[in-house]
Amino acid sequence: MASSSDATSSAGSTPEPSEESESGSISESPEGAERRGRVRLRRAAVMAVPATAVAAGLMILTAQGALGVQFAISGMPFTVTATNLDGEGFAQFGGLDQMAPGSPNEGDTGGQVLVVVSAIKKATLTKLCQSVDLGGTNLLIRAGEGKTPVSAVNLTTDSTELSGDAAFDNIEIGNDASTLDKSHTQGPKGVFSQQADTVHIANLRQTNYATTAAVFKLPGLKLSFSDKGC
Repeated sequence: MASSSDATSSAGSTPEPSEESESGSISESPEGAERRGRVRLRRAAVMAVPATAVAAGLMILTAQGALGVQFAISGMPFTVTATNLDGEGFAQFGGLDQMAPGSPNEGDTGGQVLVVVSAIKKATLTKLCQSVDLGGTNLLIRAGEGKTPVSAVNLTTDSTELSGDAAFDNIEIGNDASTLDKSHTQGPKGVFSQQADTVHIANLRQTNYATTAAVFKLPGLKLSFSDKGC
């Protein structure tokens, strides 16, 4: 969350772009150089993201991170909503998720998605809803609609959109992501981040590309297909 090196040619020869050299290696084509340049510009832009503010809703930062999901994402976003999220040990920084090579969902992104990594050491969610559009129908998951909420340990979400009414205790904004110590993970050195002792978000709504947790309990789990998502 690496760019490929340039192909080399045999000693003393300088092959034209996209032509095979005497040693059998192929030099990089203009298209390849353009893609690499686009990825490098994206990464440079992410590192320059300004500080975020917390107002009525949670406004999120984007920066390049290293500790998002540790698997290739499908590239299909899914929606998560909850009437309330309560968490202990909150941290947030930017990330760059990678799809599987040649994924049909990569489009013109190069298979990379800029995300906001939100990490919560202990979390509960009331009336959780998760849906993914499968093209004409939605896979719908509901849980925590009774007396017992959904609970998670070491919850990490990689999001491109996040909204709600947020409140924090002892929030710190502008930390170096490598120094975070309130949650279960850290980001890379030099990346903008924020953290807090606790977080509460009412009317949570996220567009996610990945979710991980050490423990994830879903009381009253219901899975179905529906014409409508969350």
